[in-house]
Amino acid sequence: MAEAGDKKGGPVSNQKLLRAARSFEAILFSQIGIQEKLSNDLKHAIRFGMVILGLIAVSILVLLLTLSSQINRISGVVADMNHNFTTVTAQMQRISQTVDSMVKRVALLEPMDQQTTAMKEEMARIDADIGSMRNTIGTMETHVTEVRQSVENMATTITRMDDEVQAMAADMQHMSKPARTLKKMFPIP
Repeated sequence: MAEAGDKKGGPVSNQKLLRAARSFEAILFSQIGIQEKLSNDLKHAIRFGMVILGLIAVSILVLLLTLSSQINRISGVVADMNHNFTTVTAQMQRISQTVDSMVKRVALLEPMDQQTTAMKEEMARIDADIGSMRNTIGTMETHVTEVRQSVENMATTITRMDDEVQAMAADMQHMSKPARTLKKMFPIP
């Protein structure tokens, strides 16, 4: 291209060349300026992105620490719940054993109820027997009173008989005096 420009006219083509070089230089400077501006914007964007990423990292770190703390608390609560569930399980087993025992005892209540019914019947019979015994005892009291009166009458009669026997003994003593006197006078061998 430079040879073609020399043939047609040297200075003009140099001028064109100079203009073209200046134009090219201006384009290069403008591209360099644009690239500098773009690189500055890119640096600022990267710095801004790094700051945002740093903030996000700090936020994530804070969230992780908070979650770790919450997980530790939740872990403690779950451990307490496990302990409580173990306690509740043991208590439920005791309750189950108690209920089984109660079921057995309730099963024994039916024969006891039958025995209680039989005992009530026996108690009614005993009550009737006690009533008849009271009547018999009342009759016996009457008979004992009659016997007592008879014994008292017999005691009175025996007292009278004793008095009569003593009177008879006194009479015998009195009547035997002459016979004794006769026996002394006429002894009988």
